Amino acid sequence: MIHSHEAIALFQESIELWHVHENPVQNPYPENTDRFYLFRKNQVDTIQWHKEDEIRRIDLDSNSFIQLKREIDTLNQERTDVVEKLDDLFFTHYASFPVLPNARLNSETPAWMLDRMSILELKIYHMREQAMRKDIQPDQKSTNEAKLLILEEQRSDLAQCFDDILRLRTSGEVYFKVYRQMKMYNDPNLNPSLYKNKKD
Repeated sequence: MIHSHEAIALFQESIELWHVHENPVQNPYPENTDRFYLFRKNQVDTIQWHKEDEIRRIDLDSNSFIQLKREIDTLNQERTDVVEKLDDLFFTHYASFPVLPNARLNSETPAWMLDRMSILELKIYHMREQAMRKDIQPDQKSTNEAKLLILEEQRSDLAQCFDDILRLRTSGEVYFKVYRQMKMYNDPNLNPSLYKNKKD
């Protein structure tokens, strides 16, 4: 299974490619692999990042706002679906590894840690852009540079935690449980605003 430095490099590749084309790009990794899902996951995150920017425009008309909100909801659901596919790969991979009697339960699965890592790489990419802007005052530039340093430290810490968890799972000292997200707002059987207005 993938380790942090490989995941970070993959996320950076995905972000750079998206910004070259400003559109989703062909997934270069074999289907149904951890790298395939991680690349797809980051492409979804990158699309959503820019839609979240757009929806905050003060000149946005109401129809565009509604359309963007629905697109963001769809992307959120896809993000969750991809993370759950990744979790399935991790659980299959570690199914044959022992779990020691005194093993502790880790509340976060590897795939959800990678989810945070993907979004963190987007924050770093865009904060670096802001730190390099020529049209801002020196104090704002310094603020952006300081924020970038904090994000890079967070990257390092999260990467170490991720690799530690995989190591401890390999040795049987920790284990995970999968709790599906069970999102209700997109489910026509669980969202009252959908099923109460459903036509017979």
